[in-house]
Amino acid sequence: MPTFAAETIEAVLAHMNSDHNDDNLLIARAFGDVDATSATMTTLDESGGTWVYHSVGGESELTVPWSTTIAERPEIRREIVALYDAACVKLGITPRVH
Repeated sequence: MPTFAAETIEAVLAHMNSDHNDDNLLIARAFGDVDATSATMTTLDESGGTWVYHSVGGESELTVPWSTTIAERPEIRREIVALYDAACVKLGITPRVH
């Protein structure tokens, strides 16, 4: 049985892909290809989040693990924020205040 209900995953994806496109791209650039031009979060589970990004090389899929296995909805936000912060450090960008 999946850790998160389909409705939870759909809600997180809708939020990330409508309100946080820049964060998706930042994560793709930090953990996938620094030259990524767009990114969409496509799924998540207890182990990590998955994005599809586009770059000069075409379309690629990227799965980034969470810092730990998660099981509760509030942990999703915590882990995505942690990825965002890690992406900022990796790319030398000052993160916004959460």
